[in-house]
Amino acid sequence: MSPQSLTCQLSGTQLVHGDHGPGSEVAPSISVTTTFRRAVPYDDPERLGAMDPERHVYSRYSQNVTSRVEQILSKVNQGHAITYASGLAAAFSALVHFKPKRIAISGGYMGCHGSISTYIKGRFTDTPIIGLDDEFREGDLCWLESPLNPTGESRNIQYYADKIHAVGGKLLIDSTFGPPPLQYPFKWGADCIFHSGTKYFGGHSDLLCGIIIVKTEAERTQLWHDRVYMGNMMGSLESWLLLRSLRTMHLRIPRQSASGTEIAQWLSRAIVPEGQEYDGIPGGVVTKVWHSSLQETDANGFNPSVQMEGGFNACFSILLAKKEYAEKLPHSLEYFVSATSLGGVESLVEQRIQSDPKEDPLLIRLSIGVEEVTDLKDDLRRALVEISKGI
Repeated sequence: MSPQSLTCQLSGTQLVHGDHGPGSEVAPSISVTTTFRRAVPYDDPERLGAMDPERHVYSRYSQNVTSRVEQILSKVNQGHAITYASGLAAAFSALVHFKPKRIAISGGYMGCHGSISTYIKGRFTDTPIIGLDDEFREGDLCWLESPLNPTGESRNIQYYADKIHAVGGKLLIDSTFGPPPLQYPFKWGADCIFHSGTKYFGGHSDLLCGIIIVKTEAERTQLWHDRVYMGNMMGSLESWLLLRSLRTMHLRIPRQSASGTEIAQWLSRAIVPEGQEYDGIPGGVVTKVWHSSLQETDANGFNPSVQMEGGFNACFSILLAKKEYAEKLPHSLEYFVSATSLGGVESLVEQRIQSDPKEDPLLIRLSIGVEEVTDLKDDLRRALVEISKGI
């Protein structure tokens, strides 16, 4: 599909009807079988049945609900999608698929760095890690996360696509913070898109899932063969939960995006000196807010509003003035749950150092859910007042 044909519209019709499910069930049953009866002896001489979504052989190869999920994911991501047992299972599988000579990565989700380290441990040849701004060479894999975890800042996908393709390398985009309809990385030159589907695709904090999307069916077939023998497919229940979640994705994500953008911009205006206040938020408490909507056009002409054509990210970070503020805030809120992860319908808050020891102890990550934005702002305002007073 050409870049010109990509659109920022996420079709509810595709999400609800795009899986062509067989039979009369409106909501498919959860399949618990591991194996399937062969209907006719010797009717598959080339042994292609395992690749046929209507003709299952063994659940490590495929099963009905997983195949339905992958049909929808392929359509809404404008490519060829395959699912995995978790985001990091997908990340590791991408590394096995690309077999990079070197990996270019800077910052971002600690889990992906851990997956890369595990992959390298199993290699007999050295696989150096370089920075995104280092010089690239043929055989390199550029691993670019945008928007970035935990801050929510956007990176210029087209810039890195041009840079890596100029030397014959590949570009993988971790688009977990920017699911459809927010951004479509293939439009900007990505070779492969990675998502922790646990987050926005799942959307209810009740499943683990990883997703890889590639441009051709041939590439997907290679990934499928690897998955068969790595054994890291999704379970039957998780596939069912994901299919349920996809039905409302076009309703959840635009709302989360709009609310997250409003709250990030509102908090950014509260960066005022101590002794002053903004909209009831005391000054000197919030010292920095990161969010794609707050980025200005850079020296290369990049503005996130062009790349994130369907809306800005709903997960972002703020910096507080004191460590005690950052320790207290997650436990002073009513509607934000003090928990790690992101992307669910419920808003979450985390002092990020509790999950990633490398992070600034003053940094708070906020994942905005689908609650009323006025209630979330009231909750933040009250909690920020309380921690500033030592309550």
